[in-house]
Amino acid sequence: MSRQAFEAFKKGIALEKEAQFKKAKALYEDILRYADDEAVLEKTRRRMEDIDDLIAEKAIYRRIDENAKRVLTEIGVNIAGSPSLLALLMEADAVNFDNETALFIPLKREYIDHCLERTPRKMAGDPGENTFGIGATSPFLKRAGEDELRQANREEYKKIASAVGEQQDVVGIFSLPVACDMSISLFEVAQLMEKNFPGLKMITTNTMSDDEAAFLKGKDQWLDGTSLITSLGPMDNMVEPFLRSARIGNNLLLIDQSIAGVSAPGSPEAFLTQVHAQVIFMMVIAQTVNPGIACVHCGIPSVVGADGALAYSSPQQTLINAAMARINSWIAHFPSAQTGGSTSLSEVTPQAFLDSELSRNTLRKYGVHIVRHAMGALGSLNFFSLDKFLEDCDRERHSRRIFEAMPRDIGVIPTYFPGDDQALEGIREAAEKGNPKNADHTLKNAGSFIHWMARIRDAAQKKQYFPELNDIVLEAINSGG
Repeated sequence: MSRQAFEAFKKGIALEKEAQFKKAKALYEDILRYADDEAVLEKTRRRMEDIDDLIAEKAIYRRIDENAKRVLTEIGVNIAGSPSLLALLMEADAVNFDNETALFIPLKREYIDHCLERTPRKMAGDPGENTFGIGATSPFLKRAGEDELRQANREEYKKIASAVGEQQDVVGIFSLPVACDMSISLFEVAQLMEKNFPGLKMITTNTMSDDEAAFLKGKDQWLDGTSLITSLGPMDNMVEPFLRSARIGNNLLLIDQSIAGVSAPGSPEAFLTQVHAQVIFMMVIAQTVNPGIACVHCGIPSVVGADGALAYSSPQQTLINAAMARINSWIAHFPSAQTGGSTSLSEVTPQAFLDSELSRNTLRKYGVHIVRHAMGALGSLNFFSLDKFLEDCDRERHSRRIFEAMPRDIGVIPTYFPGDDQALEGIREAAEKGNPKNADHTLKNAGSFIHWMARIRDAAQKKQYFPELNDIVLEAINSGG
């Protein structure tokens, strides 16, 4: 019986890893009912402490996925002033002209579902779970001993590309790390990346020529980083570059950089619902232009601190991205990329290293897919530092050893993601008023992230999943909660 109970428990852990929490709970209940091995029973009781929270968390993510589609069908996207997008969707018979209550241009639900069915759930060049990498296209290169704000030049980009290649044992994605000056073109930067790094790479092509942008076509190890809409409306300067990338057939990294309470609603659920809706809209456009094109969901939600600036040192930033990753891994099943591992600090200091390490470890604890910006970034992605990058890589090696030595029967850790049954109404209100800051929903949810962090802090104090890391994770939560 002991052996059977142990095997049943292992199966329960496997079901958790697949986000099959209700099935895992039924299995754990059978173990508690019939097993007599105290060691297995104790492990099972510990998993039962979390399982209802995981079931509830998944239900919220399922609602977010559904409501994101309802945003597109009931509220719509403001593309009336974008002839290219409007003509494309009208020709595809994707617009629901019978909807008289939508604020903007509503899509047909069956068309959304059709496009999402076409979107591949597998990625040929996938580097795997918990992949951390470099890249934020920071505007400035941080140089030791210099205060002048400048982009990277040709020689500096050669050093950066070479250094990334030498650290490929821990770097899983080489995403464009910093802007380049006139001494080197973006296409030449791509060639340097290609020469030095064999793994997954990302670059933006919107300023490249047609021939240069096509350099990425047919290459599993390349992603074309692109975006299309924000605040439920298109970015005019990105429409044609986006359509071109889709027509070429490049693998698309669909970037949404919404900010809670600034360009999207303030509650965590409403925030992720809008981010998810906007990425889904990009997928719909991409599949309309080129059915079957590979798309990576790169919803990278951001938060601001009390001073109104982006708060990449805050655990709120890390946790909202972990939740976005779970929507994809548990519900939508799209390849995904998040942001994490950065810091709000602009100087290369021990605290900046710690901020980044804490963020990477927390993301790994909850489980993510691909994380950009994780190494070398400073100042909420305004700076890139080669010195910080190298130290981040060393710390990442150390963290990997800790996590790899952990027991495999911990199970999935809840984020205690807070629900908001007024999320859809909040998105509509913000769209009607033209600014989330003016929405009553935003004001009512002003403390929602703080309450969420407090819930996580309380849970972490009661139950230590990773004893060696628990103190620094608690330190991160306490410092930014």
